[in-house]
Amino acid sequence: MLAVVDDTRVRAADGHAAWSESFNELFAQVAGCFGNAAVRRHARAYLLGLLSHQERKNSWTLAEFAGDVSPDGLQRLLNFSPWDEDACRDALVRYVMRGLADPAAVLAVDETGFLKKGIMSAGVARMYTGTAGRVENCQVGVFLACVTPDGSRALIDRELYLPEKWADDRDRCRRAGIGDEVAFATKPELAKTMIGRAVRAGVPFAWVTGDEVYGGNPGLRSWLQEQELPYVMAVACSEPVTVPAGTRRADELAGLVPASGWQRLSCADGSKGPRLYDWALIQTADPGHCLMIRRSLHRNEKGEIELAFFRCVTPPGHAARARRRSRGQMGHRGLLRRGEERGRPGPLPGPQVPRLVPAHHFGHARACVPRCCRPPGPASARRRSRQRQRQRRHPEKGDLTPVDRSSRRRGHTPRQHSSRTNPGTT
Repeated sequence: MLAVVDDTRVRAADGHAAWSESFNELFAQVAGCFGNAAVRRHARAYLLGLLSHQERKNSWTLAEFAGDVSPDGLQRLLNFSPWDEDACRDALVRYVMRGLADPAAVLAVDETGFLKKGIMSAGVARMYTGTAGRVENCQVGVFLACVTPDGSRALIDRELYLPEKWADDRDRCRRAGIGDEVAFATKPELAKTMIGRAVRAGVPFAWVTGDEVYGGNPGLRSWLQEQELPYVMAVACSEPVTVPAGTRRADELAGLVPASGWQRLSCADGSKGPRLYDWALIQTADPGHCLMIRRSLHRNEKGEIELAFFRCVTPPGHAARARRRSRGQMGHRGLLRRGEERGRPGPLPGPQVPRLVPAHHFGHARACVPRCCRPPGPASARRRSRQRQRQRRHPEKGDLTPVDRSSRRRGHTPRQHSSRTNPGTT
């Protein structure tokens, strides 16, 4: 018998009645992955405990929620009981595909940390984790999620990051239950493995996305291009981008975007309404390659305008299919926005995408690097910059303002400050 907590108790304690039927349907997909009825019963109790509203979730509290007198059964499930976690993963993928399959879905890869106190957990080490925002003793897992255009999402794969010092100590790995076949792999390599599994499983998706940990890895990006998988990956401001004038940093190209090249769009709806940013899409010298820039509307605590940069790559065949699909959906006017032919802007049909800034715009223009991305210069240069700023604000403290100096260089007589402007002069 699979039931551990009867429907009455679930409905009264945690209000799970609304989804208990769906949970039973999902668990039926993975029930065959467990070796016997006792292991299956403990697995179902464990999942229900994780989904409950318990403040603390460990073996003791989960066992108490399941009605067990001790946590021995749940601990055996996690440490010794025979069950196939990879088969559970594959069953979950099939379940997700039936409910969330969408050709416009996005595969999002990211990692998260699990804080630990001891040193016995598999792969635990002192590493940076976004969970704490600093270096902590933790485990790090890399996860793959499927996100649909309507906001529905589900985790479909996972890999444990094994630090190199763990991979070099095979005795320690055996004591933690890690097989000898598990070797060291970087986070982008783990992402590549999971994306490959999703492709072989037939998961429909349109794009792959990830943060700088994955976008800054040339090997992962090259593999995605070889597989003809479109991607949007975050990169650093120092990312080299090739345009007709040569190779430039991403932040330099941001300073070359004209005012008309920025478009204000919402990336999603937040708790306070649409999350608006200014966006620019720069065409590069490589076909199908673009650089997308996101600019915040407000200054941060340091008084800087934050910029984020993304590499966007669409394989040639994929781009042609997308254009044909767009023309078929939008009529004979192609990619024109509705109402644009009458001289007034109209809403973008379908997903909002920034206007493309042509590559030739960056042929001979002069870069203006945003201040938030400029590398620190020599002390003398910073000192001269501060002096010029003070002179602009308080011209009475200097003999000549920058305007006067420029006039003198052009052969004009500098203006004299009147007593109304500078009360200290006579």
